[in-house]
Amino acid sequence: MKSEVFITDGHWRKSLAAVRALGRQGIGVTVGESTRLATAAFSKYSDRTVVYPSPLMNASDFLDFLQRHLSRNPYRMVLPMEYETLSLIAQNYDDFSRYAYIPVVSYEKLKIAQNKEKILRLAESLGIPTPKTWYIDDISRIHSLKGELSYPVVIKPRNAAGALGVCYPETPEELEAQYLAVHRRFPYPMVQEFIPREGPGYGASFLFDEKGRVKASFVHKRLREYPVTGGASTLRESVIYDDIREMAQSLLQSLDWFGVAMVEFKVDPRDGLPKLMEINPRFWGSLALAVEAGVNFPHLLYRMSHGEDFSPVERYTVGVKCRWLLPGDILHFIYHPHRSSLIPDFFRFFDKNTSYDILSMDDPLPALARVLTPITFLYDPDMKERLKKRKE
Repeated sequence: MKSEVFITDGHWRKSLAAVRALGRQGIGVTVGESTRLATAAFSKYSDRTVVYPSPLMNASDFLDFLQRHLSRNPYRMVLPMEYETLSLIAQNYDDFSRYAYIPVVSYEKLKIAQNKEKILRLAESLGIPTPKTWYIDDISRIHSLKGELSYPVVIKPRNAAGALGVCYPETPEELEAQYLAVHRRFPYPMVQEFIPREGPGYGASFLFDEKGRVKASFVHKRLREYPVTGGASTLRESVIYDDIREMAQSLLQSLDWFGVAMVEFKVDPRDGLPKLMEINPRFWGSLALAVEAGVNFPHLLYRMSHGEDFSPVERYTVGVKCRWLLPGDILHFIYHPHRSSLIPDFFRFFDKNTSYDILSMDDPLPALARVLTPITFLYDPDMKERLKKRKE
């Protein structure tokens, strides 16, 4: 089978989900990563593995490699999965779009979507509820602010992905010390009110075409996550939540969005309002759930690459669950302060309504690759750098 789609960042769960989502439709896929020991590369739906220079450590070499590879190997579509590859390709879109369909927004829009301050201010102008936020432009402001806040609070970098740099000071002293520590790496982070953990998190995922029309939407509820204090979801469920879907859609449409994105909310149990957390301007870690529930975002993008104009896909099966067991949900269980409350549900590994991000009887080898992945941290400079960034 000839590969028609090139997927980057084969280490990640979402890349595996995309490979399976396309491969099960009979579409050939090539997986790229900076190491051969990549989870998605072990899938039976991966036709070929390409090892490229690290986009994190050697951006120019990565770009040169990718341009040579695409010029010599024609693909219908390229899907950049992580922010580093997405950002580099968006900055050099004209060079790469000659070779394949690449569904990404402009680099300028990508930077806006990644900027939490700009997105929060935009949401406020649209009437979308947000947590109360203090934007710090002078370090001395922290000293005067620390006595005015109700604790805990949240420190968030303005331009970092996921949970990088996020911390939860519980006292004025911790706020000052932790703020300065985060500031050294991410200048002038925001301070935000803490939404109580009892409030569930939701994600609203979308696909927009070149005309800004919604071609697919999907909403999920986060049931468990790691770190327990707030991190990637380890168990989530497909739901209907029209208010969240409509707010997320209006926010993305105000950015004139194209391609995929996921907008995250958390319901504040104090007033019952879903409040905006951030935009994830790329494929999201829980992509496998959307596909299992009936919204196959990668395949819909493939259809768009052929110029197909299909009706919006907005109906899906509610109540489907998907679990990131290795190691996410196991770590959630280990570090949960009240882990006994998770029993017996945690050990229901064969629930008919629950699928897995990685584990699959149909496609078992990616689970082996995931178990072996820590070996790469011993010898691969790129993987060492990724680990270092996660720890900082």
